[in-house]
Amino acid sequence: MTFQDTPGVRGLRERIRSMIHSELTPEFLRAFVSSDEWQRQATAFCKRLASERLLTFAWSQEYGGAGASKWEQTALREEFWASHEPRGAQYMGVNWVGPVIMHFGSDAQKHRHLSEIAAGEEVWCQGFSEPEVGSDLASLQLTATRQADGSFRASGQKIWTSYAALANWCFLATRTSRGSSKHQGITIFLVPMDRVGISVRPIDSIIGKNHLNEVFFDDVVLHKDEILGELDKGWDVIDVVLKHERVGIARYARSDKILADLWSSVQAASGPGSSELRAAHARELVHSRVARLLSYRTLVSTENGDMPTQPSVARIASTLLDQRVAEVAMEVVGADGVDSSEDAALGGWVEDAWRYARSSTIASGTTEIQRLLASRAMVDQV
Repeated sequence: MTFQDTPGVRGLRERIRSMIHSELTPEFLRAFVSSDEWQRQATAFCKRLASERLLTFAWSQEYGGAGASKWEQTALREEFWASHEPRGAQYMGVNWVGPVIMHFGSDAQKHRHLSEIAAGEEVWCQGFSEPEVGSDLASLQLTATRQADGSFRASGQKIWTSYAALANWCFLATRTSRGSSKHQGITIFLVPMDRVGISVRPIDSIIGKNHLNEVFFDDVVLHKDEILGELDKGWDVIDVVLKHERVGIARYARSDKILADLWSSVQAASGPGSSELRAAHARELVHSRVARLLSYRTLVSTENGDMPTQPSVARIASTLLDQRVAEVAMEVVGADGVDSSEDAALGGWVEDAWRYARSSTIASGTTEIQRLLASRAMVDQV
């Protein structure tokens, strides 16, 4: 198989780059911009994409997409991530919430949510992690207790919940029963964030506004028709979520762009350490190509509608690449790397990239968890 762009894909890339250049200000093109203007631009940009069926490009036309191929969708993702993900919070609904609702949802759930996601109207947050329950997601404790009328009452806390203060829906994992295994007795609910009893408390962090929050559920009413999939079988849903999530982010494209931006500075470097710097830059160029090809190999496994194989291996390569490229960028600009102003070296994005990279080996399961999953998959194949 060749991974070279077809003329159509090359034209698509140029179209997206032109839209990004015309629709977004230079301030936006960083991974983490905390101002309200950032969110306004992201929302407007997603509406523009939606109007041209580009927001949910690979979805079927039935659900508001354009029926594009996975490779066209991959080119789209790469262009967005090379420009610091201008879809903002919307990428979550597009990359995995929508596809998982297609997979498990009732007709009513598909009708309610898919068209709204495709129009750029729904923002989702992920109610998975809890205090003391991060990568060991199956140990979650937020309890949803069944009532006599068939509804449920949920009480507990979620943490690290990205975009919770912006979201109007939560993809919520709850504990509805206790089974012989911790993976049993989990149920997924699709819950509106304005439901009585839900409160959000932002968490200040180095990665900026909106990215980390605590969400509290105080005797929140959940309805039976809000269950996604089957009662007590939510782990089946979570398994599909994580596979979509781990292959839906083209992190390597952002690293590629950073390495390209550093090229002239690396070549011009002189004095002690300059040859080592050039070697490090070359090494990460190779690492970037490897991460890209691992991601492509994972996508090939989905061509027949199968779930992706070995997504953890591709994710390990991409997240470690994030951090190593950020370190190279810091070495290139030296002390100026801590200056995030637009007048600083390379437009001030180096400090931003370094902060962004700190979280990459934690989100969606730590590197250690990804290695465990990869090793188990390899054993299963023996």
